[in-house]
Amino acid sequence: MSRAASTVRSALRDLRYPALGVALFLALWWVGSLCYGPFILPSPLEACRALWRLTLEGAVGKAALVTAGRALGGFAVAAVLGSTVGILAGLHPALARTLRPITAMLLGIPPIAWIVLAMLWFGTTGLTPVFTVVVTALPIVFAVAVEGARTRDRGLEDMGRSFDTPPAMLFLDVRLPHILSYLFPGWVTALGLSWKVAVMAELLASTDGIGADLALARVNLETADVLAWIIVLLAMLLAVDLLLLDPLQRRLEPWRRTVRSS
Repeated sequence: MSRAASTVRSALRDLRYPALGVALFLALWWVGSLCYGPFILPSPLEACRALWRLTLEGAVGKAALVTAGRALGGFAVAAVLGSTVGILAGLHPALARTLRPITAMLLGIPPIAWIVLAMLWFGTTGLTPVFTVVVTALPIVFAVAVEGARTRDRGLEDMGRSFDTPPAMLFLDVRLPHILSYLFPGWVTALGLSWKVAVMAELLASTDGIGADLALARVNLETADVLAWIIVLLAMLLAVDLLLLDPLQRRLEPWRRTVRSS
C-alpha cells in the first residue's frame, strides 16, 4: 500500500509543473480574449462550447478519423522507409554519401511546395495529404536513422564478435538499442510535423478532414470553430504520443526506466 501511495505522490509531483504551464496558458488565453473580443480571440469556454456543438453534430468524429488516417498512414510509410534506408546508409558510408544530396534537397523543399505539386499530380483526392506527409517526414526520419547507425559503439561490436555472437543477435542487442535512442526523438518530431502537413494539405486541397473544416470555418468567420478544431488536433496528437509512441519506447528501451528511476 505504501509503495502504491509513494507512486501516486511521485506522479502527482511530476504533474505539478505541466499543470502550472497549462493553467498559465489558459489564463493568458482568457486575458487575450478579454482584450481583443470574441471575434478575434474567443475565450477557452467559447472554444469548448464550439467543440461540444461540433461533436454533437457528428463532425468531429468523422473529420478526426479522416485526418488521422492520412497523417498516421503517411507517417507510417515515412517511418518504415526512412528508418530502414537510414540504418542501411549509416552502416554503409558509401550509401550515406550517395543519398546525402537527395536528403538535403528534400529537407530544403518547403511543405507548401510539395502540396502544390501534389495538387497538380493527384488533384483533390486523399493522396495529396498522404504524399505530402511522406515526402516531408521521410528525410527527417532518414537523417536521425543515419546518425544513430553511424555513431554506434564499434568497440562493443568488436567485443561481441570476439564471442562469436550471431549477426542477428549483434544487431538486435548491440546496434539497435543505440539506433533507437536516435530514432524515437526523430519519430516524435516527424509525427508532429505529419499532423501539421496533413491539415495544411487538407485545407488547400481536400473536401473532407479537419483541414477542410478549418477552411469552412475561416470562410464563415467562425473563430471559435477554428480554435475547437485546433483543440481536436492537439488532443489527437497527444493521444498518439501517449498511447502509441510512449508505450512502444518503454517496451523497446526498458533501460531508460532504470536510468530515470536511479
